[in-house]
Amino acid sequence: MPHITVEFSANVEDHHDIAALIEAIHEAALAHGLAAPDALRTRAAKRETFVVADADPNNAFVAIAVRIGPGREPQAKSTFIEHVLDAAEEQVATEVSPLAIAWSIELNEIDP
Repeated sequence: MPHITVEFSANVEDHHDIAALIEAIHEAALAHGLAAPDALRTRAAKRETFVVADADPNNAFVAIAVRIGPGREPQAKSTFIEHVLDAAEEQVATEVSPLAIAWSIELNEIDP
C-alpha cells in the first residue's frame, strides 16, 4: 500500500489530461520510495456536482487522498505528500487553462 485517490471537479477534465495527472502522481509516489512498487494503486474520481468558492465556473478542485499502512516516520509521510503534490501541480502547469484550481492532499493511516 499506499492507495491514492485523486478526486477532481469535472471542469478539470475539460482543460487537463487526467490520465497524465494520474501517471505523474503514481510515478512520483514510486520515485519517493515510501511505497513498494507492487503495492501502489492510484485512481481518479470525477465529481460532476460541485461548487468551489464563489461558484465561478473557472474555479476547480483536485483533492488527493493517500491511505497507507501504519509505521512510517512523520518526516517520511511529510516528504511523501510534498513530493506527490508537487508532481501533480507540475503536471497541470504544463497545460494552458483558465481554471483556478484549489489543491488539497491528505494522508491517513489504515488500521491493519
